[in-house]
Amino acid sequence: MELSRRLSQYVTSTDFDNLPKEVVDFTKICILDYFASAFIGTTTKPVKMIDELVNEMGGKEHASLVTGGKSSVMNAALVNGAASHIAELDDIHKSSVIHAATVVIPAALAVAESENKTGKDLITAVVIGYEVCYRIGEAVTPSHYYHWHNTATCGTFGAAAAAAKLLDLDEEQTVHALGNAGTQAAGLWEFIEDGAMTKQLHPGKAAMNGVISATLARKGFTGASKILEGSRGFFEAMSEGYDQSRITHDLFNVFKIMENSFKVHASCRHTHSAMDLMVDLRKERKIVSKEVDHIVVRTYQVALNITDNNDPRTEYGSKFSLQFCTALALIEGKGGLDQFNDESLWSNEIRDLMKRVEVIADPKIDRHYPEKWGALIEVHMKNGEIIEMETDFPKGDPENAVTSQDIVDKFNTVAVNLSKKEKSSFVNYALSLDELNDLQTLMNFTQQKL
Repeated sequence: MELSRRLSQYVTSTDFDNLPKEVVDFTKICILDYFASAFIGTTTKPVKMIDELVNEMGGKEHASLVTGGKSSVMNAALVNGAASHIAELDDIHKSSVIHAATVVIPAALAVAESENKTGKDLITAVVIGYEVCYRIGEAVTPSHYYHWHNTATCGTFGAAAAAAKLLDLDEEQTVHALGNAGTQAAGLWEFIEDGAMTKQLHPGKAAMNGVISATLARKGFTGASKILEGSRGFFEAMSEGYDQSRITHDLFNVFKIMENSFKVHASCRHTHSAMDLMVDLRKERKIVSKEVDHIVVRTYQVALNITDNNDPRTEYGSKFSLQFCTALALIEGKGGLDQFNDESLWSNEIRDLMKRVEVIADPKIDRHYPEKWGALIEVHMKNGEIIEMETDFPKGDPENAVTSQDIVDKFNTVAVNLSKKEKSSFVNYALSLDELNDLQTLMNFTQQKL
């Protein structure tokens, strides 16, 4: 059976009643975490540009923008996807290397609001979207990830699956939705060389393209039936090595959303293991940078492919510099939103320590990637002491989990444009999403210009 048809059967047959309570509760936390990142992004320059573009393009006011106002379903998916990916606080799945919230949830929210769906419908679509994109991401990782941004490429399939569920597509229509999603799947890593704004375009367009694919399928627009495994399909074109069995193994029996990881540092996830160790060291030893001779960070090769940058020139670039993030975490003792700014970027102390940070791909650690995103640090002190610390899982992974309250606290900390009362109300609505008959109460919080 074609992989798209197998996935389509999963999409059409999975309903809210199939979801265990722990999956429902966890999905609500994922949605709350999405809004934390999205609200942060509304005031940033790249998102303002995309918001201006949407206003210039126009569109019937069917779905809410997190930047305020309403627009078409496709435009809402674009803006709300872009906004949620800029703070580098969005969720991540280790083995597929996908930030699913930034693509699946914006698409699902826009369609659900437009179609007057319930909170239960939204939760179900989000679970389905995560499942589909994570499985496709697992099938092509790690070779795909070198050139392609999995969130943008594989995420397009997840957005299409979520939208297809909310549009009540049948099995055949869902096959076509996935086919047209796959042919639009794109997103190259080259932007990282310049620190370009393209990264925000990736989740926005992936969410938008997923909505387009499902909406066209409802109209009878056809797509490739073997978009994944076909001789000129996604796998052959965009991966040097892939494993088709990852698509169907235990499908219907597990919920991969439960493998989701959450971020506690406002930087690329590949920097987090080293940052966690530095934060712990700072707490334990109160070490100051002038006492350090040099630091060696041993990690997996992919981390170096994305974050080996010993001279970041922009605030955003600093979030993708393992050397900078390591130095920052030791000096500041944390790596939240408040730590990444123009002042820290050009801090003499951080810059000086950053020059003494060596990053190395360690074969032993690399062997376990992507199941483990580990790091080992060696802090060589000027007095001759060498401090070694190691971790396999950064904080926020299921193996090193944060609590639901941690995510609530994160939302309350970063949603600075909402009053204390508004934050409390929003959290209550999000955590009781399965009791809402429609999404308007929740989305009304976006209707003020944030």
